[in-house]
Amino acid sequence: MENTNYLAEEKIGVLMKKYAVPCIISLLVAALYNIVDQIFIANASYLGSYGNAANTVVFPLTVIALAIAVMIGDGCCALVSLSLGRDEPETASKGVGNAVVLSVIGGILLCLIYLAAQEPIIRMFGGTVNEETFRQSKEYFFYITLGIPFYMFGQAMNPVIRSDGSPKFAMVSTLAGAAANIVLDPVFIFVFKWGMMGAAVATVAGQVLTAGLAIGYLCNTKTIKISKKDFTISTKITKRMMMLGLCSFLSQISLVAAMAAINNMIRKYGAMDEIFSQEQFAQIPMAVVGIVMKFFQIVISIVVGMAAGCIPIVGFNMGAGLTDRVKKLFTMLLVCEGAVGTIAFLIVELMPKQLIAIFGAANESVYYTQFAVHSFRIYLCLIIFACINKAAFIFLQAMGKAAASTLLSMIREIVFGVGFALLLPVFFGLDGVLYSMPVSDLLTFIASAAVIILTYRQFNEAKITEAA
Repeated sequence: MENTNYLAEEKIGVLMKKYAVPCIISLLVAALYNIVDQIFIANASYLGSYGNAANTVVFPLTVIALAIAVMIGDGCCALVSLSLGRDEPETASKGVGNAVVLSVIGGILLCLIYLAAQEPIIRMFGGTVNEETFRQSKEYFFYITLGIPFYMFGQAMNPVIRSDGSPKFAMVSTLAGAAANIVLDPVFIFVFKWGMMGAAVATVAGQVLTAGLAIGYLCNTKTIKISKKDFTISTKITKRMMMLGLCSFLSQISLVAAMAAINNMIRKYGAMDEIFSQEQFAQIPMAVVGIVMKFFQIVISIVVGMAAGCIPIVGFNMGAGLTDRVKKLFTMLLVCEGAVGTIAFLIVELMPKQLIAIFGAANESVYYTQFAVHSFRIYLCLIIFACINKAAFIFLQAMGKAAASTLLSMIREIVFGVGFALLLPVFFGLDGVLYSMPVSDLLTFIASAAVIILTYRQFNEAKITEAA
C-alpha cells in the first residue's frame, strides 16, 4: 500500500495544486458534455432555439443522475480519506467496494424510472412551451436516458479514483469521454443530420468510454486494495458514506427543484409577455436561461472542483488531528474561490454578447440576444457570493461537519432557490425569475459567513488545546 503521509507533510499549496487542478478539469469536462451538445445544437439551423430549449428541459434529468453519483462518489472519497488518516485501510477498501455496487444499481434503476415516466417528466420541466420543443425534448430525453447507468458509474468513480491518489487518471478518463463527445457531435448533427438523437448518442458514447476507463482503473488500484468481500453491502459503511456525501447530493438535487420551478415560471410568465407570448418566440426565454445556467455551471465546476479536490487533504489531516493545516487550506481556498467569482462577474457584465454568440445568436431574432444580455447581467450579478457559498458547503462536508454543510445547502437551494423563483415572478414577471438567483446568493452568503467565522474560532480553540 502506498504511503499517504505526504498529505500531512507536503506544503498546503503544493497539495492543493496537485489535487484541485485535476478535479477542476474533470468537473469542467463533465459539465462540457451538455454544454458542447447545446453549442452544436444552437448552431444547427434546423434545430436552433427549439433544440436549445429541449436541451434545457432535459438537463435537470442528468443533474439528478449526477446528484446520486456524487453522493456515492464524494461520500466514498471523504470516507476513504478519513479512514486512511486514521490508519483504517479495511474500512477504506470496503467503502470503495460498496460505492461500486451502489452506483451500478442506482444507474440501472434511474434509467428504468426515466423510461417509464418520460412524458410526465418532460412536462414537469416545462417541455410543453410549444409543440416543436416538446417533440425535440422527447427525442433527446430517450437517448440520454439510455446512457444514464454509464454516466452515473463514471461520475461516481471519479472522486473514488482521486481518493486512491490518482487525480490525474481521474482527469484523463473524463477528458477522454468529453473528447469523444466533441468529435462525434458535429459528425452526428451536421454530417448525418441526426438532430437531437445525434447530440445524445455522441454524449452517451463519451460516457461509455469514461466508465470503461474507470473499470480498468479499479482492477489496478494504487493505494486501496479491493477484494471480493468488499462488494458485499455493509449497512454501517453505506450509511456513513451516504451521510458524508449528502451535501453533494443535496446541492445537486435541490438545483433540480430550483430548475423545475424556474422552467415552469418561465413558461407561465413568458406566455404573459408581449413578445414571448407569440408562438415563434415562446421558446426563447427557456433557451436563454438554460444558456445562462450553463455558463454558471462552468464557473461552479471550477469552484466545486477546487473545493472537492481538497477533500482527501482535509479528510486526512482532520483524521490525523492536524487542524492548523486544515485552517490554512480553508483560507487559501476561500481566497481562490473569491478570485474565480470576481473574474466570472467581470465576464458576464462586460461580455454578455460574446457569450451568447457562442450559442447561435446569429441564427436567432433580436429578441433572443436582447433577453440573453439582460439575463446574464441580472441572474449572475452576485456570482462571487455563489462561489464562496459552494466552497464553504463542500469544505465543511470534508471536515465531517455534514449537518452544517447540509443545512446551508438546503437553505440556499430549497428555501431560497425554489422559494424566490416562485415568489418574485408574481411581482416582477420574467425579471422575477432572474432576480431569484442574486437574492438567494446574497442571503445564503450572510448565513455562510456566520458559519465560516464559527469554524475559524473552532480552529483557533483546537490550536490552543494542542499547545496546552
